[in-house]
Amino acid sequence: MRVEGFRVRVAEAEDVSGVVALERAIAEAPHWAEAEYAAMIDPDRGVDGGIRRCFFVAEAEGRLLGFVVGKVIGSEGVGELESVAVEASARRGGVGKALCSAVADWCRGHGIKALDLEVRAGSDGAIALYAGLGFVVAGRRAGYYREPGEDALLMRLDLG
Repeated sequence: MRVEGFRVRVAEAEDVSGVVALERAIAEAPHWAEAEYAAMIDPDRGVDGGIRRCFFVAEAEGRLLGFVVGKVIGSEGVGELESVAVEASARRGGVGKALCSAVADWCRGHGIKALDLEVRAGSDGAIALYAGLGFVVAGRRAGYYREPGEDALLMRLDLG
């Protein structure tokens, strides 16, 4: 089902508590400290030791539908889609695609040529989303995830 009327924007300080609540409600999502999200709101866009992060949220009518975090490290030429989470009722409605596209566009704007991610091998919906965006499987990490334990698929999107 398509989600109508949502928008993707840069996250603000007021979004952090909602992002943490959404992330905690999704068992498979990476669980980061609230302070880590808050640090990404910094005007320097989370620059730390050569790492630059982007942090976007999707919302509709003031309701948080999802969020995404991406990063680039120095001048390696490769970005990483670190975390994407979409509220269960908004899945399969274009929100995840729009969030991932925002990170890809941000990376392109920083001269990045490829975007990598890791995804749980059993996350069929997420894998289908990423494949639909043009990501291809580039490898596998056995036993990468914990609670629940699972392999990770490594996927890459050519941004050139």
